[in-house]
Amino acid sequence: MDQEKRIHSVLSNKRSKGIELLQKLVQQPSRRGSEGEAQAVIVEKCRQLGLEIDLWEIGDEDLRNHPNFYSDRTNFSGTPNLVAVKKGTGGGKSIILNGHVDVVPEGNLDDWEFDPYSGVIRDGRVYGRGTTDMKGGTVSLLLAIEAIIAAGISLKGDIIFQSVIEEESGGAGTLAAVLRGYSADGAVIPEPTDMKIFPLQQGSMWFRITVKGKSAHGGTRYQGVSAIDLAYEVISEIKQLEKLRNQAIQHPLYDGIPLPIPINVGRVISGDWPSSVPDTATIEGRFGIGPEESMEQAIAVLKECVERMNGRHEWFRQKPMELELFGARWLPGVLPLNHPLLEVLSKNYEAIIGKRPLIEASPWATDGGYLSNIGNTPVVVFGPGKTEMAHDANEYIEIDKMMQAAEVIAMTIIAWCGVG
Repeated sequence: MDQEKRIHSVLSNKRSKGIELLQKLVQQPSRRGSEGEAQAVIVEKCRQLGLEIDLWEIGDEDLRNHPNFYSDRTNFSGTPNLVAVKKGTGGGKSIILNGHVDVVPEGNLDDWEFDPYSGVIRDGRVYGRGTTDMKGGTVSLLLAIEAIIAAGISLKGDIIFQSVIEEESGGAGTLAAVLRGYSADGAVIPEPTDMKIFPLQQGSMWFRITVKGKSAHGGTRYQGVSAIDLAYEVISEIKQLEKLRNQAIQHPLYDGIPLPIPINVGRVISGDWPSSVPDTATIEGRFGIGPEESMEQAIAVLKECVERMNGRHEWFRQKPMELELFGARWLPGVLPLNHPLLEVLSKNYEAIIGKRPLIEASPWATDGGYLSNIGNTPVVVFGPGKTEMAHDANEYIEIDKMMQAAEVIAMTIIAWCGVG
């Protein structure tokens, strides 16, 4: 029996166990600061597979002093990072399989048909927070490793499995793994691409703009200057900047994406009394960064936009807006379209799925920017979850897609690492 048939046979037999593993993971709510119990489930699975385990709590001085560390979290106790390694025989290429265990909050519970941490199965889907982003992808990775081991296939290169924290809050977990010395000849991140392949990843950063007006009684509002009215003007300028930045994106992988690098205004805070003209408004948002753009270039563009308004607007010349970068940031990443890792993954996808893969640019940021820019590890993003279900109520993953992804990834590992 050839390798592909052996892998397929093992995965078919492991299907029910894979579903159980995903359900167990989903049933451990792993919101930020509470990742420990879900991580314990993954650690136990890695021990069963006989992998060499490195489990540690991040947050040392090297991480906190790194110029790309962005986190407002002061205590990482009880929420460890995990790296588990299957050593090769030598002489082959190594691969990192990177997944994050943290999930976003469940939101309004009334919007959920099922309990968000039930892991209930309906119509070939597992439902729950984190199923698609990205515990289903993590199970695909573990199943791929298990299939290779169970099929008795010995590899030349190392498999480096990573289950990290803090991805949803800026990537400190993956940065910590890089600083701990983990790098490889290639990496696969099974974020929810809906089985598309993403060689390009945008970056992003959070920003805060403080707009200052002049307070007055609401009955004589003409004696004041409303910070809310000013905020409308600022948001209009931000939308124009977004339009210009996206018109400049010419890469063909963005052809089907209406906004390659959005600028999202997520919060506007102003006013403390209905009968008063508000003297302050705060605008908070997410600034998309192009795959081939540096963080420093993006910061300069946003600063220039604010400075331009401060200089030409009569009111802002008296009371300038203030720009602050805060919270999370994610580095962009680029994998050349002729890179061998992309070719190997695409070839195995076509062999297993029976059609050519769709290759696009990622509509969101991942931890891949840390692996590629700081760890010098080429990264491709490919996973089973649906992009539109990430962070949404009634999040789910299709079981068939999770198993197919496991098979594609297993065969990619074999081809990449080499048999020996």
